[in-house]
Amino acid sequence: MDLLNNDNLKKKTGGFNILSGDSTSGHGGYGAGVMNLDNVSPIFVDPAEGEAFVDMGALHARSAVEKRIKFLPDKEKVPNGKLYWLVWVTIQYKDSKPYYAGVAGCEMTVDTEIRRGYKSLPEHVNKMDKSLKGKILVDDMDQKSKKILADFLKSHNEAMWNHSEKELHEALLSGEV
Repeated sequence: MDLLNNDNLKKKTGGFNILSGDSTSGHGGYGAGVMNLDNVSPIFVDPAEGEAFVDMGALHARSAVEKRIKFLPDKEKVPNGKLYWLVWVTIQYKDSKPYYAGVAGCEMTVDTEIRRGYKSLPEHVNKMDKSLKGKILVDDMDQKSKKILADFLKSHNEAMWNHSEKELHEALLSGEV
């Protein structure tokens, strides 16, 4: 059975983390400077299936896509891997309204038959950090994947999409005909 086509995977399309619980409350004491992941969500884009879904397990490398897979740092060792984009999406507020502030995509391939995959852990950590800092980094993604992501973000919350910066719209829809 192909784990990635399991119906349970489709059920993991929960919502975004959009409310931040700042444990430091601005006091600057214990816990100050600790990375707060309350407002970041991992979205998987599957260009082969033409879909995107949220899987919060990716925050700890325990998503449905990653389970039972040994990841290698060399892409050539997984020649038949299925392409996924793990996209870190950060929600912030401006004018008291939420918007997609940071969006950064990381390549990942998975071959369920040999239970191996490719991903660069340093890239994933760095891209998550950039997303948290409000950067838009999707240049590595193919046009089809960008379109899937744009459609997903719009359908998830059109108001947040419309309130997002023009840079995000241009980055995801620039090659659209």
